Parts: sequence; structure tokens; C-alpha cells
Amino acid sequence: MVKRGNVPSNHLQKLDMFPLCGEEKEVTTMQAMLLLGPGKIACQELPVPEPGPEDVVLKVESALTCGTDLKAFLRGHPKMPPPIRFGHEYSGTITARGSQVTNFREGDAVMLAPTGPCGCCFYCQHDQENLCTSLMTTMAFGGYAEYVSLPGRIVRSNMFQKPKSLPFGEAALLEPVSCVVFGLQQVTFTPNDTVVIIGAGGFGLLHLILLKMFGLERVYMVARNPDRARVAGELGACRVIARPAEEAREEVLEATGGRGADLVIECTAQPSVWEESLFFARPGGQVVLFGGCPQGTKVSLDATRLHYDQIRLSSPFHFNPAAVRKASELLISGQIPTEYLISGRYPLVDLCQAFDRMQRGEGIKYEVVP
Repeated sequence: MVKRGNVPSNHLQKLDMFPLCGEEKEVTTMQAMLLLGPGKIACQELPVPEPGPEDVVLKVESALTCGTDLKAFLRGHPKMPPPIRFGHEYSGTITARGSQVTNFREGDAVMLAPTGPCGCCFYCQHDQENLCTSLMTTMAFGGYAEYVSLPGRIVRSNMFQKPKSLPFGEAALLEPVSCVVFGLQQVTFTPNDTVVIIGAGGFGLLHLILLKMFGLERVYMVARNPDRARVAGELGACRVIARPAEEAREEVLEATGGRGADLVIECTAQPSVWEESLFFARPGGQVVLFGGCPQGTKVSLDATRLHYDQIRLSSPFHFNPAAVRKASELLISGQIPTEYLISGRYPLVDLCQAFDRMQRGEGIKYEVVP
């Protein structure tokens, strides 16, 4: 059992560590981090993958930690049955490609989102590629490794050339930025709207950054972590309410003239905050339930508030290729202040040190470099 803020000393098992080489030769094995179960990670030597006809093999130059990876490490994840390679925010350089790949070549630096729709199922045919029936089962986990294989569906739809001006660590933000772009595409807002974002982790701060980019000035943050509250202020939040969401209702109403916000975005993935977020919105307002709660979670929503105040709920999941394309443009443009999001850098074998700091609420994301 892993206690909060106390990752045990035996959390990392070293299995057949990759030997150091004194001379250049063909690389046939690699280091990869495997999730063995709650609180257990192994650094294992595995064969370097070979590409299928439509695939590419990527040398991982940078991978980023995220809250999903931390939760999988602490308590497991239904989409990551152990033992499994994990890490899904990464970028790198193509080292091999299949015979049918014509739009990329070896040596290309690329940025990507680690899923791609099949294009054939019911949901893909109805412009709901984020709900593709095989999307998650074909997700390219494995960013915490030296190499990873990317299937053709990702190569075709969600991989882009990375310009030299964009560092690999910043390019690895494409996946989370795509999620935020997709979520914001599901709601309507104007520059004059008032927005309340609950939670100042990576996703909450990315929502703040993008809304500011889109011209909104009245963006309030509810952030109980003092360090993240400070970052939110530096990123331009017009006011930071530094307390838990369950205690912030009165301040939100006071800040919005007693009316509530036009748009509320929940980014904590806490059931109690899902329930509370309805009371931050004005009558006729919108609430985005962005943070995904654990599987099997049930919440109770105030039916009177929901119906008679005509609150519109949105619960966006994942992203589609259009959102990924837009996210890549935003990152390449240099408009996203990524220096606020990447809090430090670790070599691959020190991944657990990054998780330890995240568990203590330190920093936002950490770059992991194989």
C-alpha cells in the first residue's frame, strides 16, 4: 500500500538494465519502464520494436508525466492492466518506418497524440472519432522507454512534423492540449463571459492558458494548492480562490455579483466537486465536467438546480483529429507559455522521483528523458 507522499524505496525494480556501450553498433534492445501494479515499476530490457507496413518506430526524445500516469502508479487503471508499458505524452525522432509510410521518413522529428480513430466504425462515421470503438485498445502506451512503435492509424491522423524551434519536451504537450481544445469546442463562449476553472493542475492551467489566448479576461481559478495557485495568478487568472472547491461557493458568487459564472470547468476528477460545480454556474450557464472520475463512481446532482436553472452539462472525453491539428498549430505558434507547465527534468530510471514529487503536490508536469 502506497501512502500519500511516501513512495516506498522498493518502488523501482531494476531488471536486466541496458548495458553501456563503448562503441557504436546497431541497437537491438532498449530500456522501458513497466507498470507492475500499484506502487511497483520495473526498468526492463526489451527488444527494440520493428515497424509493420503502416507503422513507424520512434526514438523517444521526451516524455511527460501526467495525473493519469500517477493514478495508474498509485492504484492501477482499468485501461492499463499490469504488467504494461506506460506513458502517453511523448515526442521523438523516427528511426524506422513501414513500407507503406510515405509522408514521413527516418530522421524526422515528430509530435503526436497516442491514439488514432479507425475511420470505419459507427462513431467515426458520425463524426465522433473520440468514441471510436477501438480507440483505447490501440492506444500507443510506452512513452517511458527509449523506443515505441506507432500504429498506422496514429501516423495517418495524429502525427505531425515537429519544427526545430519547438523543443521535444514542449512538443510532448500535444496530447493534453488536444484534450483541452476538444473540450472547449463542445461549449460556446464569448470574450465577455465569466469563467470559473476548478483545479489548477496541468489541465486546469491549460484551460486558463487557452481561454486567455481566446480573449477571455474574467477567468477565475479555484486552487487549493498554494504553488499552483501562484502559477495560475502568473498566467493571468483575474482572481485565484485559494481554497477547496467545496468551500469556495460563496467567493465564486461574490466574485460574479451573486449570479454565478457563464462557464464552469471542473478539472479535479473528484465526485464531490462534480456535484458542487453546478452551484458555481449562473442560471442558463454551462458546466464542463472535464476531470474523469474513477470507474464505478456515482454522483448525485441537484435536480432542481439542473432543471429549473437550465444548467447545460458537457462531459468531453479525449479528442478528435481536428482538435489535435488545432493543438499542434497552437504549440508550433509558440503562444502557449509551456515553461509554466514543465517543472523539472529526470532521466528515465528516475521516473519514480518525478511521481513522488507529483504525489506531494509539487510542480505541474515533469519531463522524463530516456
